[in-house]
Amino acid sequence: MARYGKSAQKSVKRAMHQKKRGQLKSGKSGKRVTSRKQAVAIGLSEARRKGAKVPRPSK
Repeated sequence: MARYGKSAQKSVKRAMHQKKRGQLKSGKSGKRVTSRKQAVAIGLSEARRKGAKVPRPSK
């Protein structure tokens, strides 16, 4: 069974494209995201907020 839903995949893809273009910003500070891992985390958290099928973050 798939761990992540299709909508989660789309939001991560969108975040990665934004990172590549230099348009992805993080949190309150609004600094540009340079890390690939951070871009994926932002995409997954956005998907989680939309109610997509995403496992809860590990502690």
